[in-house]
Amino acid sequence: MTPPLVSIIMGSTSDLPVMEKAARQLDELQIPFEMNALSAHRTPAEVEAFARDAASRGLRVIIAAAGMSAALPGVIAAQTTLPVIGVPIKGMLDGLDALLSIVPMPPGIPVATVGVNAAQNAALLAAQIIALADTDVAARLKTQKLSLKDKIVKANAELAAVKYAYKTN
Repeated sequence: MTPPLVSIIMGSTSDLPVMEKAARQLDELQIPFEMNALSAHRTPAEVEAFARDAASRGLRVIIAAAGMSAALPGVIAAQTTLPVIGVPIKGMLDGLDALLSIVPMPPGIPVATVGVNAAQNAALLAAQIIALADTDVAARLKTQKLSLKDKIVKANAELAAVKYAYKTN
């Protein structure tokens, strides 16, 4: 079995409905990944060991979901030199609390942050990082981006068929 290149970490499985979007995107791009539940507050020793050993296990990027106190991405980033992408999870305050907990990291501890519940974008960012050294992933990403255009062109054609009394196109 191929070792994972990306690790998706969530504080609890209650984050899975959001984070499975990242898993599906990585699956579609054929990027091996792992998923684990680790809590910065409930399993701090396990989080530290995971982060400390991540690079030596061949991981290239870590995607960490964070809701409520949103500490997980920063705690992981403090223990590794791998890129960490934080996904703020919508919970209290529509996820603004999580977003504002992830973004202001101290100097020297960067965490890339995507929008609230934007796990798919986290997976795409991870894929873009991997694509810097993997031409196959780069080609799959390019194909996917081109398909986004096709989707909008089709939607626009369907929209043209919608009729209203005062619609002019």
